[in-house]
Formats: sequence, structure tokens, C-alpha cells
Amino acid sequence: MVVSRFGRGVIPNIWRILSQARSPFERARAGAYMRGMRHALLAAALPLLAACAGGDTTQDVGAQVEGVPDGAAVMMVAGGCFWCVESDFEAVPGVYEVVSGYAGGSTPNPTYKDHVAAGHREVARVYYDPAQHDYAGLVGQFLRSVDVTDDGGQFCDRGHSYTTAVFFETEAERRAAEAAIAEAEAETGGPVVTEVVPTAAFTAAEAYHQDYHEKNPRRYAFYRDRCGRDDRVAEVWGESFH
Repeated sequence: MVVSRFGRGVIPNIWRILSQARSPFERARAGAYMRGMRHALLAAALPLLAACAGGDTTQDVGAQVEGVPDGAAVMMVAGGCFWCVESDFEAVPGVYEVVSGYAGGSTPNPTYKDHVAAGHREVARVYYDPAQHDYAGLVGQFLRSVDVTDDGGQFCDRGHSYTTAVFFETEAERRAAEAAIAEAEAETGGPVVTEVVPTAAFTAAEAYHQDYHEKNPRRYAFYRDRCGRDDRVAEVWGESFH
């Protein structure tokens, strides 16, 4: 609703196009144009959303995993916006904690301000109970929570830092991830572009990014909805959407 009201004031031509569309083709074209403008407006607002979170810029993974029991297993994935990956996995029973961060680039100790230029992805480290989950099963769940067909980013977030990847630490994990990719290709009927890559040094994101969905529920809900994440994942995965 916020974007709609803003759009009516700033780009009234869109609403004229929608109101004048008569044929199914014209309505589809107008709808696609509207979705594109919605994503463009949201992309412009993302730095403001992050800035509004504000506050603690401490990057301390230890502070985030206090209370995670010894023996917890760990998996790292990149699924676009780490706010969303964290939120999705923290809703899974048997997952102890999820920490947002950066990995895969050319510099040590990346920050939100410089991780893109250094080639890092936004990633999430998932700490889970190995008695309830195995790596292969969680990889399968992860793939069904992202757009595995998009090699240019995720949803309204564009660029390498938002591309998807599954990180592995052992040969067994590599094989499991590749098998999950193959299964995903069979299920979706198309190529899956999510990369399977060796693990990389992880740097926790700033404290204000951690648990963003809990600290800023209204901003998070606005972002997730307007970015079209759930709609697109449902389109790709259908009933398998997690």
C-alpha cells in the first residue's frame, strides 16, 4: 500500500496505463511494467531500510551463537538477502541459530559497506541439531526457498552479492549438494544455477542486521512482500515451496 500510494503521486502514467488496458496482452504488459517499477522503487529504498535499522555495528559471531550447544552441525548458504534466509531457517524446528554474514570475496573482514566491491556474497551460517536434520535435507529445503533459476541475484536484489550458493566442507557434503541440485533440476524442469562451492572464510554481519525480522518486523515484512520473494519462489517451486 505504501508503494501504491507513492506510485500514484510520482508516476501517475502507470495508473493511466493500467486503467486504459483493454486486451489481456495490454493488461499483462501493464502488470509487468508495474512489477518492474515496484522492484525499482524498492531497490532504491533498500539502503534506507538498512540505515533505518541502524545501531550496533559490532561484527561478533561469538555473540550470536551463545547458547548453541556443543555438537551442533553447521551449514553455510547464500540465498540473496540474508535477512530472509535467516528468518526462513530460524523457523525450522531443530535449527538452533542462524547468523547473517559475508563470505567468498577477496578481502578479510568485509562490512556491509564494502563487501560488494570485494566480491563477497551475503550468506547465512545455519547451526542445527544433527539428530534432527542432515546436511542433504537442509540443502533441499534451502533450494526450495530461493529462485534457483536466477543467476543475476535474487528477486529485486541484483548483482553477484545476492546470487545463490551452497558451501561444502567435505567431499560427502559436495556430493550431497550436487545430488540436491540434480533433484531440483528434475523437479523444476530447468537448469539450476545455484553454485556448489568450497567453504570460505565467514565474517558475521553487523549486529543490526542480525535477527532483522524480529527487531524490525514491519520494515522486514514490507521489504519481503514488495521484493516479491515468496511469489516468485512459489512460481518456481509450486507445492514444494518452503
